[in-house]
Amino acid sequence: MSTSNLAFLAVAAMLIFWAVGAYNRLVRLKNTIANAFGQIDVQLKRRYDLIPNLVEAAKKYLQHEQATLEAVIAARNQARSASDTVRSRPGKADAVIALAAAEQTLDSSLGRLFALAEAYPALKADQTIRELSEELTSTENKVGFSRQAYNDAVLDYNNAQGQFPALLVARVFGFAPSAMLQATESAVERQAVRIQM
Repeated sequence: MSTSNLAFLAVAAMLIFWAVGAYNRLVRLKNTIANAFGQIDVQLKRRYDLIPNLVEAAKKYLQHEQATLEAVIAARNQARSASDTVRSRPGKADAVIALAAAEQTLDSSLGRLFALAEAYPALKADQTIRELSEELTSTENKVGFSRQAYNDAVLDYNNAQGQFPALLVARVFGFAPSAMLQATESAVERQAVRIQM
């Protein structure tokens, strides 16, 4: 075998090893995104489970505000459905964007509920409401931390699959960019839901 043939085989072997390494790295980063969403999913489920209890406890004080209560439950159900979709397809940009929009709607609905509660001193003083509000606040904080970990995983993955020459492997094997889980683009809406009972 000639020297040029040996050099060609050596270069081809190096390219194959590099491509396998790049592919494995993309798979590992994509799995990291799924794991990060698993962490946020636990907190979102906790949040979704608390909201019906909060609405049920508030019903006796807010009998004339049924539309607000129903809007909170509808937004909660929409967000939960969007979360279920992301869980089944972690890292898919369209599903993550739909979840972010649903979470934004839920945050707005909760914000209206808590703003309304300010007008009902008996509601603010109710022990069950106060406990649920504290749990919801704690869960909101955990969602924020989990969201940050998820977004960090997405950033690592998007950087890896978008940089040359790894993007060649990403294109060949269909690794698409993933979307970050941002609450909203609006600076006003980016402020956290304030829960004060």
